[in-house]
Amino acid sequence: MQRSMLDILACPIDKHYPLDLFVVSEGAEVDEGALRCGSCSRFYPIIDSIPILLPDELRDRKQDVEFLERNARALPDDITRRALPWHL
Repeated sequence: MQRSMLDILACPIDKHYPLDLFVVSEGAEVDEGALRCGSCSRFYPIIDSIPILLPDELRDRKQDVEFLERNARALPDDITRRALPWHL
């Protein structure tokens, strides 16, 4: 994900803007990380440079939990322990 995308991304649930960016790894763009909505406390993973901004009912719980487990040390507790729609 290019950092410039932060200028156009909003939370799909409550339309809050801007989203907080947490980078796990990056090269020319953010390869892995998370976006967090400061309003509703939802997180959205960035996997293989793609931000996955889906509403709760369309999200893949297994994929999200595996993402959290894999990146637990690199992400803040607000995401790994308290974020919606699920956390560790």
